[in-house]
Amino acid sequence: MMKPINVGLLGIGTVGGGVWTVLKRNEEEISRRAGRAIRISQVADRNLDHARNLTGGTVKVVDDAFAVVNDPDIDIVVELIGGYTVARDLVLKAIENGKHVVTANKALLAVHGNEIFAAAQKKGVMVTFEAAVAGGIPIIKALREGLSANRIQWLAGIINGTTNFILSEMRDKGLAFADVLREAQRLGYAEADPTFDIEGVDAAHKATIMSAIAFGIPMQFDKAYIEGIAKLDAVDIKYAEQLGYRIKLLGIAKHKENGIELRVHPTLIPTKRLIANVEGAMNAVLVWGDAVGATLYYGKGAGAEPTASAVIADLVDVTRLATADPKSRVPHLAFQPDRLSDLPILSMDEVETAYYLRLSAIDKPGVLADITRILADLSISIDAMLQKEPAEGEAQTDVVILTHVALERDVNAAIAKIEGLASISGKVTRIRMEELNG
Repeated sequence: MMKPINVGLLGIGTVGGGVWTVLKRNEEEISRRAGRAIRISQVADRNLDHARNLTGGTVKVVDDAFAVVNDPDIDIVVELIGGYTVARDLVLKAIENGKHVVTANKALLAVHGNEIFAAAQKKGVMVTFEAAVAGGIPIIKALREGLSANRIQWLAGIINGTTNFILSEMRDKGLAFADVLREAQRLGYAEADPTFDIEGVDAAHKATIMSAIAFGIPMQFDKAYIEGIAKLDAVDIKYAEQLGYRIKLLGIAKHKENGIELRVHPTLIPTKRLIANVEGAMNAVLVWGDAVGATLYYGKGAGAEPTASAVIADLVDVTRLATADPKSRVPHLAFQPDRLSDLPILSMDEVETAYYLRLSAIDKPGVLADITRILADLSISIDAMLQKEPAEGEAQTDVVILTHVALERDVNAAIAKIEGLASISGKVTRIRMEELNG
């Protein structure tokens, strides 16, 4: 038997605890798959008592993570600390010391991934990150390996459980965003400071990583368009439903002739699509490849054991390949590093999609004609329209318009003109729409 591979675990909180538990429970199965035993031989955590209790005194426990990455006996470092700052230093130090790295840190990779992969490339070590996107769903392996015959044309994912839980609740109960957020915090689905989730930043980190692997481009988080769900109105969820759509926060990456669309925003999806029916804290990613068509990956996007499942799968991968010549391994971004594409990330102005527009109009003849003329002048065609009867004694009424695919720049211009009409009060509500059908 080959000697066990030694793992240093940085952080034994929720996910780290899950990794410890699952690795212990499925030890036999995992070593059969990996070809040798994988054993956690050192744990670093600020909370020494918690770490000692969990590991039962069977491994060395320290409160200095640098001691682990500098220990010559450690083969693989598992980074579960999170954040950008100390995690970056630890990962780069581990690489410099010739250790492989397994991480669940999407923020770190989305922002510093290019630097980290370049360092790993130079050292001939692996950096794997299945757990960084969509928890237990093996979407990174699917994109890196399973779909490598395809030109991936686009992907769209529900990749943040907190926001999906909130949207599901808003739809089910007809409640306002603020009320559901409070409930989500009470239930532990949302953090005390939920900014990263509800503003779409977490989803954008994950979409950035997937776009890089799908299209063979560098990580470019700073170019992603990010819009969260805090401004979503319960009434739009209701109107969308009446028109046959669900609203989901999607991370979208599309390969276009002139560049890559990389965006996160609330999106109307036809109710009949499988992905539209992903409820609660579940995640799902829909990928379209030229040879395979649509493939859908669904499962738990967070939690101790689902995320641990992904971390340990990476440990198995690294263990199997540790002895392989670095040039024979799957490259970090699935494409050979000297063959990355320099297609630019498109600005939002250049994005093409369909739109849901809701406006408050005075109920009098000619108003709709004015609106349709503005849209027609900018060559935006209307797909469907919903006009509500004004409430008793009200002069204003809601008008909802669904457009065909149009250029964002034109839609912005149309909105500005519509808002300038005397018969329209207040702002136009705009939500983007995706058919997701090829």
